[in-house]
Amino acid sequence: MPGFEPWSAERGGAIIAAHKGQEGATLPILHALQDAFGHVPRAAIPLIAEALNLSRAEVHGVVSFYHDFRDAAPGAHVLKLCRAEACQAMGADALSDAAREQLSIDWGETTPDGSVTLEPVFCLGLCACAPAAMLDGKVFGGLDRARLDGLLKRVGQR
Repeated sequence: MPGFEPWSAERGGAIIAAHKGQEGATLPILHALQDAFGHVPRAAIPLIAEALNLSRAEVHGVVSFYHDFRDAAPGAHVLKLCRAEACQAMGADALSDAAREQLSIDWGETTPDGSVTLEPVFCLGLCACAPAAMLDGKVFGGLDRARLDGLLKRVGQR
């Protein structure tokens, strides 16, 4: 994963200012902040609200609604497991349980050593025959227990 900048109100303000004139600026601002800092810092919420003349609750609602926004920086690797119904029908629940058990974390959490963040994703478009996953932006279809173990091995968790 790429390195992220540490949060600074000055840098956050510059990012917000660069996007606030766009129509529907909330999402572009949130994406730009997460690209820069690895997450949407809580301290950015009031800055966004003020710049867009929204309430803090409205901005927080957008951040918390979308699964891709984080409120803390991710681990060195991000493992996303598909939680869509088609993948669940093909055994994704058992794989998800195995990953959470192996990593000793739940959805949206990062291992204590900071190596892996586990996140749900709700369709990768590869679920015709088996569940799918994404590791550091690379998609893996045909996920079974052996392939999951291989992904965990890649990130030093096996």
